[in-house]
Amino acid sequence: MADVEIGRGKSARRGYRLDELSLVPTRRTRDPELVDLSWQIDAYKFDLPFMTAPMDSVVSPNQAVAIGKAGGLGVLDLEGLWTRHENAGELLGQLAEATPERALGLLRGWYDTRIDPDLVSQRVKEIRAEGVYSAGAISPKRVAVMADVLSKAELDLMVISGTVTSAEHVSSKPAPLNLKEFVRQLETPVIVGGCASYTAALHLMRTGAAGVLVGIDGGTTATSANVTGLGAPQATAIADVRAARMRHLDETGVYVHVIADGGLRSGGDIAKAIALGADSVVLGAALAGAADAPGRGLHWGRSVAHRSLPHGEVQPAPASGTLQEVLSGPAESSDGTTNLFGALRQSMASLGYESVKELQKAEMMVRS
Repeated sequence: MADVEIGRGKSARRGYRLDELSLVPTRRTRDPELVDLSWQIDAYKFDLPFMTAPMDSVVSPNQAVAIGKAGGLGVLDLEGLWTRHENAGELLGQLAEATPERALGLLRGWYDTRIDPDLVSQRVKEIRAEGVYSAGAISPKRVAVMADVLSKAELDLMVISGTVTSAEHVSSKPAPLNLKEFVRQLETPVIVGGCASYTAALHLMRTGAAGVLVGIDGGTTATSANVTGLGAPQATAIADVRAARMRHLDETGVYVHVIADGGLRSGGDIAKAIALGADSVVLGAALAGAADAPGRGLHWGRSVAHRSLPHGEVQPAPASGTLQEVLSGPAESSDGTTNLFGALRQSMASLGYESVKELQKAEMMVRS
């Protein structure tokens, strides 16, 4: 891709957002019921190709179970309210009538409470007890100090996620996290991210991760682009990481899953992300709008609680339907925010593809 000259001696690549692209139908179509949406990572197979953003407004232990039974993977924030407060559900109930401004004050106070290691194990057990796969997310800076807690929690899948996660971190502290060493000593499959470039993704894949998250705080609640200037258009980022996956596969014979993370709100977004090379997607805001979401009509990320440099905000999340309606319909509206996977199924049928893996071959065009 040719660079664009910004000024003398400084150039940049042109990147593309998902909404700048379209999928192009080919010579074949098929019946929607002949489409297979399933996704498998390591030993774990899911009926629908998605996992949730690890956000308290999206996932509680109960909601993780509901999401698992609906065909996806609910990822609990292991640094969130559910591992800090025994009565997290009661606390969140106070948000039902709160404005975003009032909610922000409450949340910052609640997140000041220390993480309880016993609650980490308890929450994972609550999810596993209902017969669904358990997954939890931790930030890179906490992995080392919580290593023993995480190993005892018996997670099926672990997510190590931050705004930017790298395989090489320079630190003034004596023993920064060695991500490669940590990942390889675990029996639990690990998904790491976020990243948005070919080089960063390739290094993360070489840690032994089962999957890589693509996106740098691209969700609706994130303000990193304004606070730090970091970011990359999601379509180009996915395509670049797909290329890194192919190189890693050629070098090692190991397939690492690419998971698009950030800003996916419709079935069309999901279809385009997969066509660009993603194996699965992360859903946050789309699920925060479920009537039974734990956020009680509000949506936020943990970054809102950062005392010195917050880079997120609390946003309204008006109900668009039940969890089942958001995921699999029926849809009441025509804006694409409900029946997400019915829309993906229809898209694949219109393109003639039978599986998610086949959809990665789809032809795409840039909208003028």
